[in-house]
Amino acid sequence: MASPDPGPVRHGRALDVVLRLLAAAGLALDAAVHARLAGQYDAVTATISQGTLFRAEAAAASLAVLLVLFWRHRIGDAFAWLTAAAGLAAILLYRYVDVGALGPLPNMYEPIWSDDKSTAAWAQAVAVAALTVLLVRHGRWRGPGRTSESGSTSESGSTSESGPA
Repeated sequence: MASPDPGPVRHGRALDVVLRLLAAAGLALDAAVHARLAGQYDAVTATISQGTLFRAEAAAASLAVLLVLFWRHRIGDAFAWLTAAAGLAAILLYRYVDVGALGPLPNMYEPIWSDDKSTAAWAQAVAVAALTVLLVRHGRWRGPGRTSESGSTSESGSTSESGPA
């Protein structure tokens, strides 16, 4: 008797690996750009300098790379998604809108597309796209009453992704 074809499982795992590598590459490039540019933006300051914010972005993106590649858990994936999405939102906001200084944040309006800004934006967009597919594929945002991949639903309507507690 022939064993069942593990093809779909193998392809699903291969897709997960590709998505994680794309997300990690985008986040790593984002971290590298922001870390390299941080010193140039130390002069743009309010209470917090733009250089400090760039360093924080680089640190968050670096942590996200590690979580996506090595922890491979929905919380790490969500952190990585939020890091990339927030970074991309900030780039787009401060490229197109002169919001001025916001509380302790400096005025970071810069109405140009430099090579570094374009690189960081594309890298963050790739990371957001890959992580969105990864999170949605694995039902990370299931609501009450939806079933897990195995089809089991508890009496309260919540799903169980793992075995007994």
